[in-house]
Amino acid sequence: HLSLSGTLLEALADPEFQSRIYGVVDCGSLLWHFQNTRIIRILGTGFYHPVLPLIPEADREEHLARWLGLAHHLFWRTEFQGFWPPEMGFAMELIPLLRRHGYRYVLVDSDHVVPVTPMAWHELRYRPHVARYGGEEIIVIVRDRELSDAQESGMELAWFLNELEARTRPCDFPPLVTTATDGDNGGWFRNPQPEANFWGLYQALMDQARAGGRVRPTFIDDYLDLHGTHGEVTVGTGAWNTGWHHGHGFLQWTGSQTQRDALARLTSLSEAVHDTRQRAGELGLQDPETGHLLEQAMWRLLRAETSCHFYWGEAWVPRALADMQGSEDYLEQVQARLKG
Repeated sequence: HLSLSGTLLEALADPEFQSRIYGVVDCGSLLWHFQNTRIIRILGTGFYHPVLPLIPEADREEHLARWLGLAHHLFWRTEFQGFWPPEMGFAMELIPLLRRHGYRYVLVDSDHVVPVTPMAWHELRYRPHVARYGGEEIIVIVRDRELSDAQESGMELAWFLNELEARTRPCDFPPLVTTATDGDNGGWFRNPQPEANFWGLYQALMDQARAGGRVRPTFIDDYLDLHGTHGEVTVGTGAWNTGWHHGHGFLQWTGSQTQRDALARLTSLSEAVHDTRQRAGELGLQDPETGHLLEQAMWRLLRAETSCHFYWGEAWVPRALADMQGSEDYLEQVQARLKG
């Protein structure tokens, strides 16, 4: 399974970018292979990689709709069953939104999953469950935090197999063990030497599976079709663990006053952008120039919500502020038209 932000997909599909790196990466072939559901399943996400619970509700809708619009075009399909919340940032209130956009399941971090149905630890972690909110329900796939930490930092196959055996020993059902990490950060993923990176371990694991090993790769939707779900859970609001924090309370993104002030400004700007767009529609201002100005304001607002702008303490907050200023500048032009 793989999740790619809308901005990354835009870059991979851009002819100028493709031409610039051709000979290093064949982006066209890469995107073509991504269409092959027999070898890879693409997970939906937010367009500009925002921590969804931290941004206004109306903007969450924009991020999801824009990602799906681009993905439908690039991958030649209308259905994406799984959703990857950027930074695994999740809150129960997202469930109706995900269902409206057609998602069957969502990946969440094991540290935030609480059983409603009585169950043992291994059942909670290694079985899919259902979470309900606002009259809607979605399947929850639990990411094993500790195994994922090991995957991110680097591990040996023998250790991984032994750890899997120990963790799943009590299971009287086929356990679904899910690991998930960044694929573009960390020395293990960036190391080009197969014997010292994730892909070397992955190849060895696949070789063992072909030889009849106990660990069998599976797609999540195939597992669900075969085994279904087990019980009901709730998912606490939070994100995955970072190098500095455990993910509870989104402290990585909200720890300083500067970060909180920028997020508050985003909320105010979002309200202004959406209100102005609605008012323009009510007044019948649907000319191309007004539409262009509104879109310029909107995408800059959405890009300002990128997780990385807040992840690195205060270092990247100015990037969010610059996008917000750009959005406000275009918004002022629209508002002047409304007054005229």
